Amino acid sequence: MIGGKKLAVVLPAYNAAKTLEMTYAEIPFDIVDEVVLVDDASRDNTVETAKKLGIEHIVKHESNRGYGGNQKSCYAKALSLDADIIVMLLPDYQYTAKLIRAMASIIANGVYPVVYASRILGKGALKGGMPIYKYIANRLLTLGQNILMGQKLSEYHTGYRAFSKDIFDVIDIEANSDDFVFDNEMSAQICYAGYEIGEVTCPTKYFEDASSINFKRSAIYGLGVIRVSIAYRLNKWGILSSKIFQRKSH
Repeated sequence: MIGGKKLAVVLPAYNAAKTLEMTYAEIPFDIVDEVVLVDDASRDNTVETAKKLGIEHIVKHESNRGYGGNQKSCYAKALSLDADIIVMLLPDYQYTAKLIRAMASIIANGVYPVVYASRILGKGALKGGMPIYKYIANRLLTLGQNILMGQKLSEYHTGYRAFSKDIFDVIDIEANSDDFVFDNEMSAQICYAGYEIGEVTCPTKYFEDASSINFKRSAIYGLGVIRVSIAYRLNKWGILSSKIFQRKSH
């Protein structure tokens, strides 16, 4: 626990057998109460590796549900375990789990209800080997998102995020896509609901086994990001009524 709050780390996994152990080894278990791994029908031995590591909560999708679908299962499982704070970390070792303590403490101390680990703050992205075209696309998309959504984040596209359980009582993540744009729909929901997002600087590592999407998927993702940001603005102006921005009904 941290600050009297139960902390769960969720690992949305797909073909992560080669990097899972390195990621898992850096988790600060003196404060982390639960670790959840959701395997999205991997073609390697991700589940077997998770079992060998002693991960207690393993959810296996029988068919591939996509990046967003995987996260939906992650958060549902963590909330069922009564987690107060949920940290989502990609198990591809692109990000270090050593920041979990810092991110969770910000939420536990009531500073921010949501915290993102940014590769753009500082020089982490290019230093860690982020391809230049991805860096430029990241910066341009983030600029557009900040303008359309009235925010000042350094990055919306990180795979390392921490949340207070309270936000899941308000936003409806089940209304979001099961694809990669899920992250940005969730960011837009959080901002639309009036929550503030804090950021911490995060180093990153790009290498052969780190997860990545090809140029075509990146382009589709980029268009989806722009669509979500425009929808956000139109909903704020009352011109559009998108289901993702409707408050969760109880």
